[in-house]
This record gives sequence, C-alpha cells and structure tokens, in this order.
Amino acid sequence: MRHKAVRTLNPGLLLALILVAHPLSDSLASAQARDTVASLRTRYNTVRTQANPQGDRKSEFDALEREIARAARLGRTGEVRRLYTKGITLAQGNTWTPALEFASSLALRTERVFIDPRAPVAFRLEQIFLPSLELEAPLTVRVALHRPGGTAGAAGEKLKDVAAFDGVPRDLIDNPFRFDVDLSGVPDGRLLVRVETSSGTRPLATTTLNVQLHKGLDERLRRLESDAARIKALEQLRAEALYPGDYIRNVDRGRIGIGQFNVEQELATAERALASLLSGVDPFAGRTGDLKRHYVFEEAGEILPYRLYIPSTYKAERPYPLVIALHGNGGTENTFFDGFDRQLPMLAEQRGYIVAAPLGYRIDGGYGYNNGSRAAEEARKLQLSEKDVMNVLALLKQHYRIDDARIYLTGHSMGGSGTWYLGPRSSQIWAALAPFAGGVTIAAAPQIKDLPQFVVHGDADATAPVQRSRDVVAELKRLGAEHRYVEVPGGTHGNVVAPNLPAMFDFFDRHRKRTN
Repeated sequence: MRHKAVRTLNPGLLLALILVAHPLSDSLASAQARDTVASLRTRYNTVRTQANPQGDRKSEFDALEREIARAARLGRTGEVRRLYTKGITLAQGNTWTPALEFASSLALRTERVFIDPRAPVAFRLEQIFLPSLELEAPLTVRVALHRPGGTAGAAGEKLKDVAAFDGVPRDLIDNPFRFDVDLSGVPDGRLLVRVETSSGTRPLATTTLNVQLHKGLDERLRRLESDAARIKALEQLRAEALYPGDYIRNVDRGRIGIGQFNVEQELATAERALASLLSGVDPFAGRTGDLKRHYVFEEAGEILPYRLYIPSTYKAERPYPLVIALHGNGGTENTFFDGFDRQLPMLAEQRGYIVAAPLGYRIDGGYGYNNGSRAAEEARKLQLSEKDVMNVLALLKQHYRIDDARIYLTGHSMGGSGTWYLGPRSSQIWAALAPFAGGVTIAAAPQIKDLPQFVVHGDADATAPVQRSRDVVAELKRLGAEHRYVEVPGGTHGNVVAPNLPAMFDFFDRHRKRTN
C-alpha cells in the first residue's frame, strides 16, 4: 500500500530519524537504542522514593511492581518499559492515560544514525507494544528538522518542514511504516528531528531524536579500516584507529545510544594515531596527563574505550598506585574525569596516582552486580561489564608500572554497588575500596570485611536510599571490619562525591594491600 504525502514542502528532502516517543518532559529519546530498562528502573525508583506513597497509593505501586516483575520474568521487555513509564508518570503526580500509553509505544528505526548524506536512508516507524488507545482513523505523521535546543529533547531553530504522510497504519507492530530519506543538501552536524503523530484531527504524540550528518564519513571510515590492515608493528594498537567505525556501527545497529560522540574529533584522533602506527611509533609512548585509550574486547566482539590519567611525574623506574573508578548508571568512562568538578584527575596529579575509568561494557552494565531486579536477558551484559573492568586493569598493568600493593577501587551509584561487588570477587587485588552512594545487601559484608573501606552516602539521596549503606556499614562494624563511614547531612545522590574525593585519597594513602 502506498501512503500519500499530503503536504510536501521540500520534495527531495526527508530526514533520517529514529525516535522513542516518551511522555516525560525530561526524557530524550536516543536514536536507535532506547533508554535501557536499567535506566528506566533507576528513574522510576528515584521518583517513587521522592513521592513516598502511603496507604492505597502505596498498594497501587506495589501492584505495579508485581506486574513489572512478572513481565521481566517472561522476557517481555516492551511491557516492562510500558509499566515503568506508567509508574514514573504516576509517581510524578500525573494521570496515566491511553494517549500517554500510545506515545510511549512508538519507536522509529533506521539503518544509519551517523549519516553520510550522499546516499538515501531507509526508516520505519513502529511500536514496541500494542497500546489500548482506540483510533478510528489512520495516522498522519509530520516531520520537521531542527537544531538541538538548549535542554534535552528541546527543539532549537527550525531548519525544514520536511513532509507529512497520511494513511499510516494504526497497528505499527504488524505493519511498520517504512519510507526512504534523501538528505543531500542538509548541513553537517547534530540534528534534532521533531515528529508529530495524529489521527484525523486528533493530535497524539510529539517526539524528538538526534541524528548526525557528516559528509565524507563513509570514505574516511573505509580509509581507516584499509590503512589499519597494513599495520605490521604494534598490531595490538589497531583499536585506536578502528574505534570510530566500530562505535558508529554499534549505534546504527541499536546496541548503544548516539551519546555525545563527536564524529570529526574522533575521526581526527584516530587518523593521527593511525599515522603514528603506520610509521611504527606507539602514539601513547611517553605521554602523561589525560588520555583516552581503546582496546578490542574479544568476548563481546567490540572495541571499547577507557580513560586514564598518568601523572606528569610518571617514570617507569618506580611503581605507581592505581585507582579504578566505576561510573554510575547512564554514565561513561568520561564521568569521573569530566564530572564531579573534575576533582579526580586533579587529585591524581597532586597525589601521584594513575587513575583509570572503564566503560563497563555498557552504560548500565552493573559491573556484574545483580540486585535481583535484572532479567535473565541481562546476564551476559553483567558478565561482560565485570570482564571489561578486569580487562582494563590488566591493560594498565601491561602498559605502566603499577604498584601491586596499592591498587584501589572506587565508584559512584551503580559504580558504588559495583565496587562492593567486585571487591570480594577479586579481593586479592584491592588494597582498599571506596563506594559512593552505592548499596548491596548486608549478606555481602562478610565477604568484604577484610578490605579497608571508605564509604560515603548522603542522607537525602532519593536514588539510592542511605539505608543501604547504613545497613552494610552496621554489619561491617559488627564484624570488626576496618572502615570509615561519611554520611553527608542533606547530601543528594550526586553532590557527595567531589567534596569527599580528597578524603578518599587520604584513606588510600594510608592503606596498602594486606599480605599473609
């Protein structure tokens, strides 16, 4: 069936787009890859804690959580997303309506998110679950192109009213709406697509997404791959040249979100590294300061990034202490370097530490820790997340002179829980742990009682309730474990990290790995 374009303002131009309709004003739909279930779960837990439902309202949330647990057990990811979105809406004091349910069901897919606009791109508008909204007329879809606004999901300057299509089927599960896009003539850069869906005269949903246009992208990626294949010396460093292409492929396949990936910057960095490698020179040899590295993660078949700081005093003649830093849910290997007032690299320089931050495979990987809420489908993600941390540790020990008696593990939020989880899993490695705003069950306390611990939590934390740390710390105290607990009055989930990083280094300075 052909769908009639009822209004075409620019016949040769449609925009590549992928979107997730979401009724929450603070949600930005990532191209291809939707918000992860773990991210939705974190958002839901935060707003539910803030709402503090009581009585009948608490019973309503309890029933909703039983539905979520059942859908997760059955592997119905779309239903889990619907229920979490409903829970977030209710916890924010809003009414869950069939129209909101319809909006949250929409997704838009494409084969290309990072686009060289010389070739047409194919798209499809679809649904991840069948909503209950009754529609009597087919859908009309209108597309406009904007520059991104100042806040997540906000539309800035409008560049084009692209087109409008009518006769789009109401059931986008059975019959996704497919169309091709010609992007020739559109300026390079990050673009925001605003899509309005209606049925007859009834507006239904407005959704946004980011895509990236970059003329000449395909040729530069081909050149990187072909030239990297010529490297004979330093073959293990090919990942530095191949990372941009691998990242872009994973975004296009929907494995990861578009993120803040800067195409030109990443391509230029890879091209410089490749030029050094082709001449037989290690581009990182002798370098200090803030560095971004990459390696082939064979277990996942991907190239992963990690970030590290090498103090300017580094000399291979002596060993240096090392801190492995684990980001929270939704963060990346950049979080501890660019966030928290940029305290970590500054303190690493002052104190003479090497610091490394792995991605943890995925932004919600969990570093292997499962608090019981992870579905069976996430088991491999958890395993690979843990493995990535240990791979980065091995790479640091391979590339730099590390003091085996002074290797420390820290993390925030999900990374704090990951710190408590990985501590006993590899207790022979760590000299001390420093979880910030994390939490595990008190059953883990006996497993970590022999590791010195610096624990920080805010008593106003709505995302990871402070009682989690209180319970573990109380058990550590009962077991006679060496620890220091800092509970910050009025401290929130994120503002407790930067002010306590100097004290963390003080704690690390006093501890070396215990030996028998």
